[in-house]
Amino acid sequence: MSGGTQRRPNGPFRAGDRVQLTGPRGRLNTITLETGGEFHTHRGILLHDTIIGLPDGSVVRSTVEDEYLALRPLLSDFVMSMPRGATIVYPKDAAQILLVGDIFPGATVVEAGAGSGALSLTLLRAIGPTGSLISFERREEFARIARGNATAFLGAEPPNWKVCIGDLANELGNETGPGTVDRIVLDMLAPWECLDAASTALAPGGVLVCYVATVTQLSRVAESIRATAAFTDPESSETMIRGWHVEGLAVRPDHRMVAHTGFLIAARRLAPGTVLPELKRKVKPEYSAEDIEAWTPGALGQRQSSDKRARKAARQAESGARRAAGENKPPAGSA
Repeated sequence: MSGGTQRRPNGPFRAGDRVQLTGPRGRLNTITLETGGEFHTHRGILLHDTIIGLPDGSVVRSTVEDEYLALRPLLSDFVMSMPRGATIVYPKDAAQILLVGDIFPGATVVEAGAGSGALSLTLLRAIGPTGSLISFERREEFARIARGNATAFLGAEPPNWKVCIGDLANELGNETGPGTVDRIVLDMLAPWECLDAASTALAPGGVLVCYVATVTQLSRVAESIRATAAFTDPESSETMIRGWHVEGLAVRPDHRMVAHTGFLIAARRLAPGTVLPELKRKVKPEYSAEDIEAWTPGALGQRQSSDKRARKAARQAESGARRAAGENKPPAGSA
């Protein structure tokens, strides 16, 4: 598949497609179809050729007559099983980012960092082919993972997506002009370091969304946004999902739920020279130099993915991309 053409998520299964198989006991397995390929289990073999050519949502049988439901993975399925070097933005948070950030078709969006590409794929789908996404990533291995995962899911790397290696705070001005960006999403340890660059790039009324993991990060981002005097007062939230077991009259909440994964904090860019009316607060917030120290990356206990793990995930992502694109030759510079 070439020329930036993205695979359509429908029609008969083809070689190179990713397929999610649901086994007899509800266990999920995701495979990439290959002509002559085989999926081995402890209870027999499922031939890829029995799946290729069937419509999405078909049931196929293994050599021991076990039945498997074959479906193309949804985007949420794919991001939960794809190779990763950095922690992904979970689907529940990615969905909220689209709404809170008001991501629309044709928008010019900037994100940092690209990580493993989970949020990038969500943003690309939201902005459509007429939009533009610029992703900044400090680590080259993570950029390789993101590109590989995007190509594996879409069938080709989108032509309206640019991945930049470097720090958004230093490089954003080289990629965009002042006031030309509609939305900026910061998924990083210290988003406050990028606020000056973000305020310059965002058009008046544009939306800034930050995704952070801890309350100390949340506090510092909020106060830093207020200190710029360039944004509306920030709004903060988190999203939790609790599933329900529903069978006849046996209706109860699931025993497990997807609870805290991160906080979202959003604000809109004010017009240049605008002074935001002062909000009336019952208690004036106070914090000291010791509090500031608690906000530093070292005190937050930043966890770095090892280079070895990142390189392995990059190889896996690029391998999936080559299978999806129908290629066998490894890309240049991937060793």
